[in-house]
Amino acid sequence: MLDDFVRETGASGCLVYLLPPGERVLRLAMLRGVPRQVAAHWTQVPLAARTPATDAVRERCLVWIGCQEEMARHYPQMALALPYPFSAAAAPITTGTTAWGALVVRWPGSHPPALTRHERNAVRTSCRRLGLLLRQAAESGHPLLPGSEPQVLPSPRAYARGPAQEAAATDFAERLPGGCCTLNLDGRITFITNTAADLLGASAADLLDALPRQVLPWLDDPVVEDRYRAAVLSHQPTSFTARRPPDRWLSFHLYPGVSGVSVRIVPASPAPASEMSEVPLPAPPAAPGRSTAHHHLMHLAATLTEAVGVTDVIDRIADLVPTAFEAQALALMIAEEGRLRIIGYRGYTAEHMDRFDGIPLASDTPAVRVLTSGVPSFYATFSDLKRAYPPAVLQDGKAAWAFLPLIASGRPVGSLVLAYDRPHPFTPEERAVLTATAGLIAQALDRALLYDATHALAHSLQASLLPQALPRIPGLDVATYYLPTAHGIDVGGDFYDLIHIGTDLAAATIGDVQGHNVNAAALMGQVRTAVHATAGAPPGQVLARTNRLLTDLDPGLFTSCLYIQLDLARHRACMATAGHPPPLLRHPDLHTETVPLAPGLLLGIDPAADYPETDIPLPPGAVLALYTDGLVETPGIDFEDATADLAAQLAQARSQTLDALADTLIHHAQRSAPRNDDIALLLIRPQQRGRCVR
Repeated sequence: MLDDFVRETGASGCLVYLLPPGERVLRLAMLRGVPRQVAAHWTQVPLAARTPATDAVRERCLVWIGCQEEMARHYPQMALALPYPFSAAAAPITTGTTAWGALVVRWPGSHPPALTRHERNAVRTSCRRLGLLLRQAAESGHPLLPGSEPQVLPSPRAYARGPAQEAAATDFAERLPGGCCTLNLDGRITFITNTAADLLGASAADLLDALPRQVLPWLDDPVVEDRYRAAVLSHQPTSFTARRPPDRWLSFHLYPGVSGVSVRIVPASPAPASEMSEVPLPAPPAAPGRSTAHHHLMHLAATLTEAVGVTDVIDRIADLVPTAFEAQALALMIAEEGRLRIIGYRGYTAEHMDRFDGIPLASDTPAVRVLTSGVPSFYATFSDLKRAYPPAVLQDGKAAWAFLPLIASGRPVGSLVLAYDRPHPFTPEERAVLTATAGLIAQALDRALLYDATHALAHSLQASLLPQALPRIPGLDVATYYLPTAHGIDVGGDFYDLIHIGTDLAAATIGDVQGHNVNAAALMGQVRTAVHATAGAPPGQVLARTNRLLTDLDPGLFTSCLYIQLDLARHRACMATAGHPPPLLRHPDLHTETVPLAPGLLLGIDPAADYPETDIPLPPGAVLALYTDGLVETPGIDFEDATADLAAQLAQARSQTLDALADTLIHHAQRSAPRNDDIALLLIRPQQRGRCVR
């Protein structure tokens, strides 16, 4: 399917992201025509992040980036990490109201600034087909989920290869003046002529399947890496000149294609000053390249500016830092209550981390010593570690380590450990970059710890204003669910309540104060108190009195509210609304409908506002669903369509307890589309007289 799409539209690459059930993170599942090292920066993308893919899923629309200027304007972090000319489109993969992921397509830099109608239709058709495929797989009980690593799809070739053709191609290349070689999308040499190997000063056997910088340290240069990335991402020819020690200059001409880059190498005169880039020699082959680390660290710096909570920071560090420094394992620790706690790791087992979690800060271990001293330690071999710490025992199976202190504003925050499977000599330059990286991480982690503490305090305030437990009322089965929005430290004003008025009377209310801040939460508490104070009066009067109170207070915020009085003896419900979404009613026969209510103004606008009442039968076994708009409101989706979809889910959920039914409705809302608002849900089911079910 993707091959046909790429061939039909002339795209140079594509990525498929999936949104696993219950998660708010897009995970890269497949890629084609995109270097793995470039895609590594975006294998996991939180839905709250600003990227074309996440914007497409959140807004349910096609996002088009026609040039570098647009990329810099709309996505500055991505533009910083990918400063090359190319065009891209991102579109959501959906069926109905369910979002399954996103398709991201890349075109060469030569693409016109506008997307053609044919290309737009092709993108949408591919997304529709992918959505149907994913839905069918989910419905069959075998959902397609992203693996631990994205699947790299091979680039199709327009010709058949056989031994005779390969031999002829090799002879042809050898007869050309100068030398030539080919690189795959990961930058490894897949073919090289003898002339090219001679010009580079190495044997063809040593060069094949190697990254050039691994065997040719003089090519470990940011200019070289930059030109290669420019060719692969823009699909436009480029060139550079480099000095092969001691004094031979070579000119490299790069010609990109869908499967990699063809390189022509010819002798050259000394390069102009603008193209010269001196590189310290020699660089150990095992060390990470300066150019690769440079790009990774630029991306790390950009992405940490968007990270908020500790979990977000940990995920980004664990995904990017080992790749940047070619480490095989990482452990991130913070100082807490006199101990060093492990808060994130990669490449280690949970059992191994449990043995080291919580070591006292008074102990003499490398991780503790670098934290207390503020001086990083590097051990190229276990022998080096043993000399520094004679009691050391090799427990993690690694061969080299970097222990880095995390110091923010002069205060110790924690420690970072990078481990390598093989001995790893740390060059002075690499030590400096690692130390600087630790400082960057410490600042981000310090901000995240403060954010989480503030976030917890804010939501503790909000939770304290909601009822800790609803009263047990004979004849009523009730269930509630409150889900705060997944981003930001602000608190919302969603509320619900159940009030026992008398033997045969009860009241239920739900509402939403405008805004997400402490003022909204405080006003929510005042609204709940006002409703409680007037409960027992007819619903229209309860809302009218509460409205007059709010207009007198003049808080500058408006509130929606639905109030329902339940007559348990007559099995009736009388209700009135102040601009709140109408409830859903599931009849005992499972037929479900939206209760038609006469509209009323939001509370706090007009002190003389009137709130008409609606009376409906509510027989035993029926279910009344009260909810805030966060359950159904999504950008790009019609409110009535989303409400009808929720009603269908309510009708289909049979033979469930109310708690299980609430879980089903919340899970459907999370799975169908990203949610940007708090959600409150209150389910009510009257029982036969004499029964008390909770």
